[in-house]
Amino acid sequence: MIIYFSATGNTGHVAERIKQDGEEIVSIEEAAKAEKYSYTLRDERLGILTPTYDWGLPSIVYEFLEKLELNFSEKPYVFYVGTFGTTTGGASSITNSLMKKKGLKLDAEFDIRMPDTWTVMFDLSDPADVKEKICRADREIDMLKVQLAEKVKGKHMDSTVPEFVGRIGKSIYDNSVRKTENLSVSDDCIGCGMCARKCPVNAIEMKDKKPSWVKEKCTMCLGCLHRCPRYAIRYGDGKATNAHGQYTFERYSEVEKSGKHVEGALGERRLAFYKSEE
Repeated sequence: MIIYFSATGNTGHVAERIKQDGEEIVSIEEAAKAEKYSYTLRDERLGILTPTYDWGLPSIVYEFLEKLELNFSEKPYVFYVGTFGTTTGGASSITNSLMKKKGLKLDAEFDIRMPDTWTVMFDLSDPADVKEKICRADREIDMLKVQLAEKVKGKHMDSTVPEFVGRIGKSIYDNSVRKTENLSVSDDCIGCGMCARKCPVNAIEMKDKKPSWVKEKCTMCLGCLHRCPRYAIRYGDGKATNAHGQYTFERYSEVEKSGKHVEGALGERRLAFYKSEE
């Protein structure tokens, strides 16, 4: 069984690449919306795949793992894979603590470096740089598949911090970063509603053909910002996010297949992407 969360496609790509024939795949977003938290393990392995937010876990992942109920007769091979841009921080240790409560301590911890979609800080406007990062990630995934097939144990990660540091990051994330008051929409919005449809925690509703954030906090995945066909959603004053580009793995794959040059990871294909997502 693979349990994963993916807001902009990076972790979903890893899950797709490593899944085995007939293996059960659980999307945390879909499971949480359906309030499905109880599962029976029938596979010989259990993988937790997640992006890294503020040196810890996305709130949707943390809350799901807290509620998760697992039934099993024999302990499976349990592994964690964190996707990240700079560091996975304390995310794997936090995951391990949550899984220990289920009687399933992690056997192995891995990470895959991919384009960092937190464009409040990180620049994704250079398509060549994005391509290089994904090509490198695919090589890492090839190695990961071998390690998983051999049921390698231990921590195989580039850069981590102790769990308590990750929990400090979680506190900052929960009390500041996740607040939806950080998000706003410009007059470029065309009222397509994609942001509301794609929000993994249903934090957006359309009012007067504009997105309105109806929860005090969301998981702050920036999926709404990266998918907006008019680049109308901003974090903070928008100066950084407007300059650093938009990205989804699906968009990158589409552009690669087409062979067309684009501005950043989006450019003139904004409207085409909007139509394809309808």
